[in-house]
Amino acid sequence: MSTGIQIRPVRAEDFAQWRVLYRGYADFYEVDQTEEMAATVWSWLNDPGHEVSGLVAEAADGRLVGLAHYRPFARPLSATTGCYLDDLFVAPESRGSGAADLLLTALRDLAAERGWSVVRWITADDNHRARSKYDQLATRTMWITYDMPTA
Repeated sequence: MSTGIQIRPVRAEDFAQWRVLYRGYADFYEVDQTEEMAATVWSWLNDPGHEVSGLVAEAADGRLVGLAHYRPFARPLSATTGCYLDDLFVAPESRGSGAADLLLTALRDLAAERGWSVVRWITADDNHRARSKYDQLATRTMWITYDMPTA
């Protein structure tokens, strides 16, 4: 099944469309995100020396319909490097288009090319639609996540 969606690295000229998607992602998780915060993330995505990179899902008409932000992370116990997927978002009107599958597949392939041992991510317990998709493509682990404030 051809969806006409292509996955590619984020480019500098994508800012306006990326910003709409990233705002949607922040809104979905009810995170207050300032323009300064978004500008920081955008600068990371466009800095080849920064650990965070991005992929976008581009529809045949040039519209960006999804994004994925990822980075390598050390896995000392296995003495390998993994790929951590920080953010994955598909525009509501494009859900069901295959964009999420394509982004995750592209990320898996990229990780394999780089010799990374795993692609890992977290999601909200109540994100049932996404979890249904993730259960098709990955294995849910037994690990529970904690956050400890630094101040």
